[in-house]
Amino acid sequence: MKIAIGSDHRGFNVKRRIHGLLNLLGHEVIDFGPYDVGSVDYPDFAFKVALAVSEGRVDRGILICGTGIGMCIAANKARGVRAAPCHDSITAEMSRRHNDANILCLSADLLGDELIERMVRIWLVTEFEGGRHARRVEKIERFEDGLGG
Repeated sequence: MKIAIGSDHRGFNVKRRIHGLLNLLGHEVIDFGPYDVGSVDYPDFAFKVALAVSEGRVDRGILICGTGIGMCIAANKARGVRAAPCHDSITAEMSRRHNDANILCLSADLLGDELIERMVRIWLVTEFEGGRHARRVEKIERFEDGLGG
């Protein structure tokens, strides 16, 4: 799978660890930055990852900031992006299973390394269930296209 990753300065070290995990798992990783711990604005990196997902240049994305919330808000502005701020294994799994989330948003400040690794692994292997959930995702897509809910 081709995966885009990005962070802000608070998520930089977590991003580096996730990058290594993704490589270990055999995924192709595109790192949209930042490339050091200097202060940056999270929307700049959220937009880069979100556009890569939206345009189909990558299969999925992972974004990390202090809480995961800012990245999620920014990423969800791109058409076709379903970014989810996850905080445990269940939310990571359900974001994929029921919402077909294509960007995982994580907190660098509130989650431990072991939990983050477990969440990333779960999120990568969990399939979208479809069925009644597909109908709901389709409503979101129609709204994005200006066709109402």
